[in-house]
Amino acid sequence: MFKKILIANRGEIACRVAATARRLGIRTVAVYSEADAQAQHVHACDEAVCIGGAAPRDSYLRAERILEVARATGAEAVHPGYGFLSENEAFAQACADAGIAFIGPPPSAIAAMGSKAAAKALMERSGVPLVPGYHGRDNDPALLAREAGRIGYPVLIKASAGGGGKGMRRVDRAEDFDAALAACQREARSSFGDDHVLVERYVTRPRHIEIQVFADTLGHCVHLFERDCSVQRRHQKVLEEAPAPGMSPRRREEMGAAAVAAARAVGYVGAGTVEFIAEEVDDGDLRFYFMEMNTRLQVEHPVTEAITGLDLVEWQLRVAAGQPLPRAQHDLQIHGHAIEARICAENPDAGFLPATGTMDVLRWPAHVAFRRNADADPHGEPAAVRVDAGVVEGNAISPHYDSMIAKLIVWGENRAQALARLDAALRATHIVGLHTNAAFLRRVVNSRAFSTADLDTALIERERAALLDQPTLALELVAAGVVAHALAAEGAPGSAEAAAANPASNGGAWRDPWSCRDGWRLHGGARRHFDIELAGTHHAVALARLHDGSLELQIGEQRWPYTCQQRGASSHDIQLGTRRLSLAVYAHGERVAVFADDGMAIAHEVDVIAHAGDHAAEGGRLTAPMPGKVIALHAQAGQRVSKGQPLAVMEAMKMEHTLHAPRDGVVAEVLYSVGDQVAEGGELLRLEDVSAA
Repeated sequence: MFKKILIANRGEIACRVAATARRLGIRTVAVYSEADAQAQHVHACDEAVCIGGAAPRDSYLRAERILEVARATGAEAVHPGYGFLSENEAFAQACADAGIAFIGPPPSAIAAMGSKAAAKALMERSGVPLVPGYHGRDNDPALLAREAGRIGYPVLIKASAGGGGKGMRRVDRAEDFDAALAACQREARSSFGDDHVLVERYVTRPRHIEIQVFADTLGHCVHLFERDCSVQRRHQKVLEEAPAPGMSPRRREEMGAAAVAAARAVGYVGAGTVEFIAEEVDDGDLRFYFMEMNTRLQVEHPVTEAITGLDLVEWQLRVAAGQPLPRAQHDLQIHGHAIEARICAENPDAGFLPATGTMDVLRWPAHVAFRRNADADPHGEPAAVRVDAGVVEGNAISPHYDSMIAKLIVWGENRAQALARLDAALRATHIVGLHTNAAFLRRVVNSRAFSTADLDTALIERERAALLDQPTLALELVAAGVVAHALAAEGAPGSAEAAAANPASNGGAWRDPWSCRDGWRLHGGARRHFDIELAGTHHAVALARLHDGSLELQIGEQRWPYTCQQRGASSHDIQLGTRRLSLAVYAHGERVAVFADDGMAIAHEVDVIAHAGDHAAEGGRLTAPMPGKVIALHAQAGQRVSKGQPLAVMEAMKMEHTLHAPRDGVVAEVLYSVGDQVAEGGELLRLEDVSAA
C-alpha cells in the first residue's frame, strides 16, 4: 500500500479521500489555489502546497505543476477526485511517465471512453444498445442540422468530451437548432477544450440509471449495483438513490452484465460508472440504452457505499497499489436504501442561477462524517445521516468553482424510511448568507412524483408548479420569529432574560416596578412596531402588551396570543394562538432568517428612517444576476429591443446564462464588453423607453 498520496482536487471530495487515507495510515498532500488558502481540504491533509491562481486553468488544471509537487513531496500516487484532471488521458499518462501511480483507469481506457462518440461506436460493436443518433466526427453545422431532422425532434445535442450537463441542450424545433448548437459548442470549448458534439433522439420520459463498476489489474471486474439519478436540473443531478426504484432482479442482472462487459472491452481498472438511459415499456419493465462511461469516482458514490457497506476510495487505493478486488460478485449484496441530496449554492426560483457569498450560518443535522460502515460492527447498519462537506461556517462560495456546498446522504431499511430521514435532515439544515437549494430539495422529496417513484429526468420541469416559486413561510410565522429574536436580543418582555430579571415570580416578594424589564406601564398597554419586508412586500407588524401583561402579535386585523421562550443562541419555543412550534432564527444586520418545520424564509426588519429615499426608479437597468464573465453581447447602443429578447450571455461556475430584455425599449448604453468580469448586481446595460429615444 502507498505511504503518501497527493490529492489533485479540492472541496468535499478532497476531504473525503483524505479521510480514508488517514484511516489506512496513508499520509496526504493537498494542492490548493490562492483562493483556497484557508479551504478545509488544506487543513484535512498532512501537507499542502499552493499551485497557482484562483482560476482552475491557473491551478487545479496545471498538470505539470501538480506532478512537480508530487515529486517534491515524495507522493507515490495521485488521486484526481472527480472533475478537473480526473478524466484527462494526458495527465494519467504523465503520471505513469513520472513513475507516479494514477489512482484511476489506464490512459487507454480514459481515451476509449472519454469521447462519447467513440465510446458509443465501441459499445455498438460490442452489442450494447444505443439511442438512435449521429455519432460521427464531421461536425459541420449544416450536416448536424440535417441529421437532427433525420432523427426527428426533439433531439439532444451533447458535448462528446463532456459531463456534468455542460455542453448539452434539448432542441424541440428545427429553427432553434443553430442557436442551441452554438451554445453547446461554446460551453464545451470552455469546459473541456473540445467543441465536438453528437446528436441523439431525445427520449421523452427517460430515467438516468447508472451502474458502479470496479476492476483490478488481475482481470477481475464486478458491478456494485445501480443508482437512479433521474432527478436533474439543467442535465445536472440533484438527488441520487440506490437501488433504483422498480428495478427488477432480471433487469439489474442484465444492466450489471452490460456494464461489466463495457469495462472489460476497454481494459478498465479502478472505479468507473456506466450510465444508461432507460424508459419504461408496456410490461412496466425498463428498456435501457448505453449513454456514456465516467472513468472516475462519481459524486454520488456514497449511496453505493451505504447499501453495500464498502469504502470505495479504499477499493481505489488497493486496486491502484496492485492488490486484487476485496470481494467477488457473489459476495456483494444490497442492504436497505440510500438517497443523496446535493446542497448547492444556487437560487432555484431564479432558474437555478449559481449564488456566491459567505455562509454566515451553517448548521447540519446530527450526522457522521465519512466512516467505513463495517468498522465498528461488520453486520451493523450504516449511519442514518452522513454529511460530506468541504466547508465550515464562515467559508465563502466563490464564482471560481462548482456551486456544490455539500452532500447530505441518508440510509433507511427501505425507501420510505430513507425519504422520512432525508426530509428531517433537510429540515435541520440551516444555511444563511447566500441562496441555496435546501428548501427546494425538501419540496422535491415531499412531492407526489418523487415520493411515489414516478421518476424521469424531466420531473422538476414537470412538477414546476409544485416545486418552484412557492410562497415562503406564512407571514405570521416569520413575524413570530423576527419578534422572538428582537425580544431575546434586548432581554425585552416575553424573553427568557426578562423572566430571569423579573423577581415577580418569587412568591410574594416585593418588586420595584421601575427596575423591572417586563413592559409594565402605568397607564395600561403598549405596542411595539416592526416593519418587515418579505418576498419584496412590506408588512406592518405589532407586538402588543395588553393590560393584563399578556402579549399579542398583530398583523392588520389579525390577532394571535403570543409567548416565546429562548432555548439556545438561535432556538425559540413559540406559542402563536393555539399553535406551538419551534423556530430557529438567525439575524445579520437587518436580514433575519427564520427556519420552521414548514420551511424557511428570509425577511428584513426594515429601519424605515434609515432607508428613506432608497426607492429611486431603476426600471431601465439590466443587472447581472450573479458574478461572472460576459461571453456574448447581442445588443448595441441605439438598438431597439423587445421584451424577452436575448441581450447578453454570462458564464458563471462553468455554465452559461442568457439575460433577456425585461421590457420593450432602446439600448441607451452598454457598460461592459465581452470578456469582462461583472460583480453580482453590476449594471450591464441601460434601457430607455422608445418614446425617449
